[in-house]
Parts: sequence; C-alpha cells; structure tokens
Amino acid sequence: MRLYKIFSLLLVSIFLFTACELLDPKDDNHSTFDRVYDEPAFAEGLLIRAFTYIPTNDYRWDEVATDDAVSNDKLNSFSRIAKGEWSALYDPQNLWDNSNRAILYINQFLGIVDSITWKWNNKEQNDLFIRRLKGESYALRGMFKYYLLRNHGGFGPNGELLGTPIYNEFLETQEDFSKPRATFAESVNSAYADLTEALKYLPMDYGNLAALTALPDGFPEVTDINNYNTVCGDFSRQRVSGRITKAIRSRLALLAASPAFNTANDQDLWQNAANYSAELLTDLGGITGLDAKGHIFYLKAQVDDANLTSGDKKDVKEILWRRPIYSDRAREVANFPPSLYGSGRVNPTQNLVDAFPMANGYPITDLVNSKYDPANPYAGRDPRLSLYIVVNGSKLKNTVINTGVGGGDNAVDAIQTSTRTGYYLKKLLREEVNANPASASDQQHFQTHIRNTELFLNYAEAANEAWGPDGKGTNAYSAKEVIAAIRKRAGIAQPDNYLASISSKEDLRSLIRNERRLELCFEGHRFWDLRRWKEDLTIPAKGVKIDGSTYTYFTVEERAYQNEYMHYGPIPDREILKFNLVQNKGWK
Repeated sequence: MRLYKIFSLLLVSIFLFTACELLDPKDDNHSTFDRVYDEPAFAEGLLIRAFTYIPTNDYRWDEVATDDAVSNDKLNSFSRIAKGEWSALYDPQNLWDNSNRAILYINQFLGIVDSITWKWNNKEQNDLFIRRLKGESYALRGMFKYYLLRNHGGFGPNGELLGTPIYNEFLETQEDFSKPRATFAESVNSAYADLTEALKYLPMDYGNLAALTALPDGFPEVTDINNYNTVCGDFSRQRVSGRITKAIRSRLALLAASPAFNTANDQDLWQNAANYSAELLTDLGGITGLDAKGHIFYLKAQVDDANLTSGDKKDVKEILWRRPIYSDRAREVANFPPSLYGSGRVNPTQNLVDAFPMANGYPITDLVNSKYDPANPYAGRDPRLSLYIVVNGSKLKNTVINTGVGGGDNAVDAIQTSTRTGYYLKKLLREEVNANPASASDQQHFQTHIRNTELFLNYAEAANEAWGPDGKGTNAYSAKEVIAAIRKRAGIAQPDNYLASISSKEDLRSLIRNERRLELCFEGHRFWDLRRWKEDLTIPAKGVKIDGSTYTYFTVEERAYQNEYMHYGPIPDREILKFNLVQNKGWK
C-alpha cells in the first residue's frame, strides 16, 4: 500500500509538471516593444502613427457649422453643433484625444530615436536619420500643441486664460497624466520651444543636391552628398521640413496674437506674428512669390504640377505641405448636384456669396460704386465666385445647373440631395470626374495641410494690427500691398480703387478678414477664424429661392452658439472627471 501511494504521488507530480509546461506561455510571433531596437521600420512606426493624427489629413467640411455653408445631411455632426448640440459631451471638434495620442507617440519615439541603428553600415547616414527624425518629431509635437490650444484653450471660471497639460515625456501611469492645465502663455511657449528645437535639425527644404557646396547651413558633418540625398533628398519630400516648421510657427503666432487670446492687444505679439510669416514670404521672393494660379490649386493643371520631381523650390510655390496625390471621386460624389449623380452635401450660403465683391473690387453693399444689380446678382462679380460656387445658371461639367423654380432635382429642397441654399460647392472639385455609377471615373486629388496663400494672409493680418495698412516694420512690404497682390491675382480690376480708398487699420482689418474668408473657404479655417476674432457666431445661414426674376432671400438655419463662451472649445467631459482638470468657462 505504501508503494502504491508513493507511485500515485509520483504520477500526480508528473502530471502537474507536464500541465504547467503545457499552460506556461511560450514565445510566439507577437511583437514586443523590444522589436523597435532591431527593426528601424518598426521604430519609425511610432512617429508615423503621429502623422496619422494630423487633422488636415482630410478636409473636415466644418464650414457647415459657420455662416459659410449648411449641409443637406440632417445627421451631419457639424450641423448638429451649429444648431445647439455642442457640449463637453458631444464635440465633433474635439482634437484633445488625437493630439495627445500623437504627442505620446512622439515622446515615446524621442526616447528611443538615438538608440536605434537606422543604417548599420553607414555612420554618416545613421546620424542624418537620427537628426531628421528628431527634427520631425519636435515639429509635429509643436504642431499638435498648437491644435490643442486652438481647439481647447480658453478661460477658466476664475478668468485665467488656460492652455493644456504639457506632456514632454512618455507617460505610463494615470498619475503621470494628472497634470493640471498650464497657462495659455506657458502652453504657447512650450510649442515654440518644440518648433525652435526642430529647426536645429531640419533643412529648410528636402530635395537632392548636386554637390557638397549646395548643402544648407548647419550640416557641417556631411562629407558625402550621396548620404545627404539618401536621408534628406527627394525621397523625403512632404515630410516635415524647416519651412513647414516655420509655417506651423506662423499659425501659432497668429493664434496667440488674436483677440480671443490677446485680450490686452499686446502689439509685440502682432509684430512677432508678422515677422514669423515674413521670414517665409521673403524666402519665396516677397509679393512677387505669390503663385499666379495659387487660388485654383485643386484644378487639373495645378494637381499635375504638384507632382514633386525635383528639388527646385518652384514645386512649393503654392502648396507648401500636402498629403500624397491619389485618385478617386469621393469629393465629387458627395458634392456634385443631383443631376450629375452627386449628393449635393455642402451648400454654400447666401452669406458667403454676398461676401464676394464686384469685379471692380467694391463690396456689393456699396450700390453706388460697385454697380451691383440686385436683379442680376451674379453678373460682374469677383471671378472667384464662379470658381468656388455653383450659382443659378452656372455650368458644371458643361451642364447648366438651375437651382430656381423649374430646376428639377437641382432646385432648392427638390429632393433629399438638393441644395438647401440655392448654391452648390465647386471649389476643390474636379469637373473631369464622372460620378455616374454606370460609367464612373476618378481623377487625381490631394489634401492640403498648408498653402502659401495662407501665410500671405497671416502676414497681412498681423502686419496691419502691428503697423497699420502701410506700415512694414523691418519687412519689405505692407499689409495693404499683400492684399493688393491677392486681389489682383483673383481678377479684381486694376487699379483697385476700393483698396486705394482704405486708410484706417479698422477698414483694412475688415477687408483682410473678408479676403481670408474667400481665399481659404472650405479649407477648414472659418470655424476657428471666427472664434479667434471673437466675431458674432449667431448670424443665421441664409439662402435664396429664385422664381424667374424674383429673388427671395430666407433663413436656412439659425445658429445656436453662445457668444459669451463658445469662442473657445470645451475640454472633453471625461478628461475633467478623470483628471480633475479645470473646464473652460460656460461649458457643461
């Protein structure tokens, strides 16, 4: 019996040992973080992940939450916030999550970038990869801090102007995340510090160079031009360069100087914003560097020209930073009128149409000088109107689009996909696309991150506030001269007598804001421009019904914003609850 018990215990022990072996997890093909040290592409994936969170990776079409447009999609999230649903619980403009995710990926990448062997058999290339990737990381982190400030900066209940928590290291515990919001000024300075750091590492532009003598300043370590071209040549075009970093800095400076955040109207902030933009414009050749076709960057010839085939700066004359060119028809299917097999989603408003002056440059409200004819409202207008908006009687794809009574499916509210305002979108669309499902065809497009025209407008706004219409500071041109060049390119008749009649900062401010509204329409600027200017957010979206020669203007949608606090976006409610953060005043 004793021997039996011993034998039984031995069997149980063997079974338990075998079971432990079977249940004990073995190495499999699942990746662990240590893989980043062995595979550079895996390591760079941390940084690439941050790139995927850039808000301008696609057009947001948030103009439908402004006075510039409405949507015929009743469930459109931006329409919902315009009509009263915007809250800390429901915020389609929330960039808190993605921006902070991107920053944490960047911080993790910065913690390992020096330890990765990017090019094991070439030390010079290896060092250049570390340099470039580190510069990109700091630039992107500064950019995401800018977006956090734009979308979520604001005044706390005690009247203090607040930014966001500043995360400059990779965080792993909840306690690490429990940082209070920094002041707005501290947050701005943190973003500036990242952009300044980035500029230590990055060339102004990427592109192949012919010889060492052509190297940009600040690259004394390079002894072989082939090494430089491998890391910073044509292959890296449209990665974040020094020029792009300075453009991000231009945006940040303009935000910090704007009335919503510069409540004391500190003139130094305006001068900084003007000078930061001027650096870029001077390198483009000043006013003469304004691309003659820059306002139609989305059309075929300009898309074809945007293909990057050399290191010449001419390739970035208008499009400074963009996503890769791709072929599809999604924009057109969404926005063509129904007679062209589109869903007519984004409908420009009468408000926006009225913002386009006459071709002689005078606003249509000046009935004496503009020669505006209310009975023929689209005749003799600024040429940009017909480029950007389909009005009643416009041609699209060689088809006349009638939006008035008798216009069939294209008429106002005729069917679910008809316009609600009397207008259809034209800007950003390629007429060569065929949206007919029976014979559909695609065309090339790209999403734009930053256009140089925006930088001209940034300069004009800041320079006017800093030095008035004709002041230049230490720069070669005034705000008025920049606006003159933009309007001339648009096709405003010369001489521009309306612009010449403007002499006050206040009058030029109104014109600059209007030019920005026109030039950048449907590119994702209007929603936040209105807020940083502290403009009235409650202006209703208007439309027009046309019956023969009778034009009846009507309210399409009311705007339910609260001007006393909705110039600033909310912090997501769950972040307030999780980390006891201070919410912006007024938000619940």
